[in-house]
Amino acid sequence: MVILLRRATITDLELLGSLNHQLIEDEGHRSALTPSQLRERMRSWITVDYTAMLFEYKGEVVGYALYRDELGLIYLRQFFVRRDRRRKSMGRKAFELLRQQIWPANKRITVELLISNKAAIAFWKAVGFKEYALTLEIPPSAAS
Repeated sequence: MVILLRRATITDLELLGSLNHQLIEDEGHRSALTPSQLRERMRSWITVDYTAMLFEYKGEVVGYALYRDELGLIYLRQFFVRRDRRRKSMGRKAFELLRQQIWPANKRITVELLISNKAAIAFWKAVGFKEYALTLEIPPSAAS
């Protein structure tokens, strides 16, 4: 299987917004942003601080990664493989390519997950991530 990486540009914003919307649905995130709002948020990210890489298989985009290269670390904000392309090693292969071809080997890589997203937790552990931190919260109270 040959997965290709391609850096996303402004011309990919519609696609990135749509893929980000699917990611939010799949992970059970409480974000209420519309695909249009997600597209604009992605625009602000990739024109300032972040890089988005698209994963292509046989000329078709099957996923993406959004990351920021910081001093001493790569902060992987989003990583997504389309539902119809999961469980076929595409995510694993794309992640390996990012590590081999894009990210410096001397940098730590961090990713944050929703604790309820068991499939994502299993994936990240399978590619070598270890638990490091846990964020707890008290949600706002409903108005009385």
